[in-house]
Amino acid sequence: MNELTCFKAYDIRGEIGVNIDEAIAYRIGRAVAQHCDAKSVIIGFDARETSPAFAASAAEGLRDAGSDVINIGMAGTEEMYWAVTEFGACAGIEVTASHNPINYNGIKIVKSKSQPLDDLTDFQAIKVLAESQAWTEASEIGSEFDHAQEARQAYVDRVIGFMEVGALKPLKIVVNSGNGAAGPTFDAIADQLLTLGAPLEFMRVHHTPDATFPNGIPNPLLPENHAVTADVVKSESADFGVAFDGDFDRCFFFDENGQFVPGEYVVGLLASIFLEKEAGSKIVHDPRVIWNTQDIVAQKGGVAVQSKTGHAFIKQTMRAHEAIYGGEMSAHHYFRDFAYCDSGMIPWVLITELVSRSGRSLGDWVKDRFAAFPSSGESNFKVDDADEAIENVLSTYRGGALSIDETDGFSLTFDDWRFNLRRSNTEPLVRLNVESNGKADALATHVSALADLIGGVRA
Repeated sequence: MNELTCFKAYDIRGEIGVNIDEAIAYRIGRAVAQHCDAKSVIIGFDARETSPAFAASAAEGLRDAGSDVINIGMAGTEEMYWAVTEFGACAGIEVTASHNPINYNGIKIVKSKSQPLDDLTDFQAIKVLAESQAWTEASEIGSEFDHAQEARQAYVDRVIGFMEVGALKPLKIVVNSGNGAAGPTFDAIADQLLTLGAPLEFMRVHHTPDATFPNGIPNPLLPENHAVTADVVKSESADFGVAFDGDFDRCFFFDENGQFVPGEYVVGLLASIFLEKEAGSKIVHDPRVIWNTQDIVAQKGGVAVQSKTGHAFIKQTMRAHEAIYGGEMSAHHYFRDFAYCDSGMIPWVLITELVSRSGRSLGDWVKDRFAAFPSSGESNFKVDDADEAIENVLSTYRGGALSIDETDGFSLTFDDWRFNLRRSNTEPLVRLNVESNGKADALATHVSALADLIGGVRA
């Protein structure tokens, strides 16, 4: 039995022709159907060249296991999530490599009700089954149905349901789809908004899906990719800009001056929006950068709940606490009323309504938060021994810490600053985040001192 090395810590991804191909996609599809005893499975794919063929192979595996396939065509990961709930399917598969290099592809999977897979009882079980190919013969081959149009319309209706269209004011918004899968889906949302009378003007950048990614892999988190969106915001005097990654489950914002808005501040802003809608609600956040979010939630009378980083953990925590919203600084945003799943489209819809209602710009909404709780952003260090690097830091700092939290890595809190240090589950990296209580000047000093102890090379 050959190990399938495309199974990573959280999802499936690999180098095409090296550790992932159409035959492996078939095995994964068949394993998903057999493990879930699936009567029907949603399948969608992103804009990469190999994605349609991988999806077709996975669909063949699903059908051979006796499952019907509901094909939604080129779609974002979140469209697959919603279709699983909308159509009452037993599972969902999205063929996507998101922001990975062009020679990669992958697969994301959820089970019924759009729930994340449990690592041990679901994800690892599917891996073992795909490796062993211990198939159970189905009594009959499943059928395949094309429900792309119906699935998209149901998704668009759900996304627009998060806003009050009548409250919108004339706004100009820059949208950078990065030549990924976002363009057609965004157009469907925009067309319906305009039909409903929304006075919005959209400036589209790198909008058409293109498997060659002529403008680079769509990963707006990278600083070198900020200018392409920011420059259009400034040149067009837009109200704000939004950029998507390849499967658009993450979105990134730029204010009216073209300034990038780090994800931790977007989490706080969205938390505030939802607490205005439902006072006293619970808000889930990851442990990396927390003070801004916790402060906003406390001011608004909500309850902040900390979760380990990662979509499966955030979703599980939200379901356990019935939280209305959850956010990660990495630009993943999760919504109770979207099957507790993450969406890259819902955030810009919410920000559009906020700016319209308030008459305040996005930059005005976040500038005071930058000053109150400055953050270093995430620094990555490639090291030979992650455990040794982390111990070097802890041995120096643990004695002076007011508290140490081990929800995800190590979070050490001091009088007016804190840091989170954690190892990557998939790469030889140590990740560092530092934040402070109003003392931006001290951030660089803290980061420099910690970097010396971590060693390695900045990645």
